[in-house]
Amino acid sequence: MFVRTQLLPQAPGRPMTVRVHTPIGSAVVLWRGDPRGAEGRHLVEWTVDEDLHWGRNTRPASHAAAELRQAGDRVVVRGLLRLTEDGAACLQMSHWALLFDLASPVPSSAEGSWVEIRVGSERVALYPYRT
Repeated sequence: MFVRTQLLPQAPGRPMTVRVHTPIGSAVVLWRGDPRGAEGRHLVEWTVDEDLHWGRNTRPASHAAAELRQAGDRVVVRGLLRLTEDGAACLQMSHWALLFDLASPVPSSAEGSWVEIRVGSERVALYPYRT
């Protein structure tokens, strides 16, 4: 997915963060590319280092529209939930998707429905393919 990243003030000794801007919203996430190239337009891969846990960080969405936003120290993503045959989940957000491992069973009624997932900003990272 092509995104625009904005360099943020960095805290010493902390992983590098950027504000990522997408067609469906923006949030603060970790940057896993060259720090000198962090600002700009990039083709990226998203990773989320947190499992989907129904009822804790995942719930039915109140709106049927893809979204990315910041809520305090959490990144909120909204999309269509698909369960995979190998026991994982795929959140389809517009024309891109995020993969999640499952920490708890997901109700069968959630398959194909709009859900909202909240994870810590420090658990979401961008890896650039090219700049």
